[in-house]
Amino acid sequence: QVQLIESGGGLVQAGGSQRLSCAASDTFSIYYMAWFRQAPGKEREFVGAMRWSLGITYYGDSVKGRFTISKHTETTMYLQMNSLKPEDTAVYYCAASPNWGTSVISTTDYPYWGQGTQVTVSS
Repeated sequence: QVQLIESGGGLVQAGGSQRLSCAASDTFSIYYMAWFRQAPGKEREFVGAMRWSLGITYYGDSVKGRFTISKHTETTMYLQMNSLKPEDTAVYYCAASPNWGTSVISTTDYPYWGQGTQVTVSS
């Protein structure tokens, strides 16, 4: 069992930046680490993911060019969010998968989830 803890959420103005962190209890067996988000009344949306051992990143179309995933340590992932928009307001979740065949955009392929951190972008 892998525990994930997100931090770094809060209130930010449109056009600003925010960095989220995801701390994992263990990544020895993890192939993919990912970020998803969920706005009120909407389905959980893929933000981005990293093939953890190789550092290969994938991004959703809505954040491509504005958000960056990075590996801070072997057990900590960052999500750097720039040029934030009000529509980026959501609860952001960290997820992890031990499966090499993971579909990175599919929530059902990630067995491990954090509790989420709220990001609110004001206009």
